[in-house]
Amino acid sequence: MLTIALAGLHLLALGLGLGAVLNRGRSLREPPTAGSLARAFRADTLWGIAAALWIGTGLWRVLASSEKSMQYYLSNHLFYAKMGLLAIILALEISPMMTLIRLRAAMARGAAGELSARSSTLGRIATISHIEAAIVVIMVFIAAAMARGYGAR
Repeated sequence: MLTIALAGLHLLALGLGLGAVLNRGRSLREPPTAGSLARAFRADTLWGIAAALWIGTGLWRVLASSEKSMQYYLSNHLFYAKMGLLAIILALEISPMMTLIRLRAAMARGAAGELSARSSTLGRIATISHIEAAIVVIMVFIAAAMARGYGAR
């Protein structure tokens, strides 16, 4: 049962995260208003929850050898490609995460300033969000190949 629960949670995190990062990007492409930012913040929170769930269940599955042995993963070049793509997502996410945290705090203090001045920054985060979504889709195809035995030495 644990393997089914872990796999199910891993897949649910995928759906939640993909939808969230796309919604964050879409919301940040809109003119910056309190409403569009509130939608972006909700999506950003879901993206973070999904990432934590996705990484947590993934680590558990690998380290506990719940489905395949750890040796399977460590000897699979597609696993390394997938982890490399995850590292790229994490690196891309640093700037959006810090910017949105600062913006949330500023808005909570009532000191967000002129939102239109931030539109280029928000547009950049929207672009990063869509790039991250594309990388997630690529990771899904790599995972599907791995599940069928590809990449194993």
